[in-house]
Amino acid sequence: MVQIGDVIISSDVLERMFVCDVEKCHGACCIIGDSGAPLEAEEASILKTEYPHIKELLRPEGIETIEKLGTSVIDSDGDCVTPLIENKECAYVVFDRGIARCGIELAWKAGKTGFRKPISCHLYPIRLTKYNTFIAANYHRADFCAPARLLGEKLQLKVYAFLKEALIRRFGDNFYRELEEAAKEETK
Repeated sequence: MVQIGDVIISSDVLERMFVCDVEKCHGACCIIGDSGAPLEAEEASILKTEYPHIKELLRPEGIETIEKLGTSVIDSDGDCVTPLIENKECAYVVFDRGIARCGIELAWKAGKTGFRKPISCHLYPIRLTKYNTFIAANYHRADFCAPARLLGEKLQLKVYAFLKEALIRRFGDNFYRELEEAAKEETK
């Protein structure tokens, strides 16, 4: 483990190889699970405001779910998350040739919103857990990500390097530079 500021990073984040391969997993992380994507309080507010700009890119069943349940919901653990369609995929999911894609991110790419997508989604397979005095950043090893591990091995790209943009978005440039240095030290 490595600590940078108040963030404790699992060694797996520094050592494991990973590159998303959505052509093979079909965006399973947006579909599989017992809850929606975790949302920061600020993100829940942003989704509420930005929903009209995102809505036109969503599927009818996603729109129906969001308009019935809200742009965010509280799950059984008391966490703020994205709503699910019939307890299955995220309500913001759209399908493109059988691959689950984020409708929020598609709206961002189209210039319809300044909100890219929830940071929990952008950081996946890193999962953040907040404690009173620190944040734990752990690697989530899901079976559906087996193709990502294979592609990571092929390209020799580690989790933290694959998620550089997301890590900088969440923690800043200085944090990422320190993380790179820590990763170099880990491999010595």
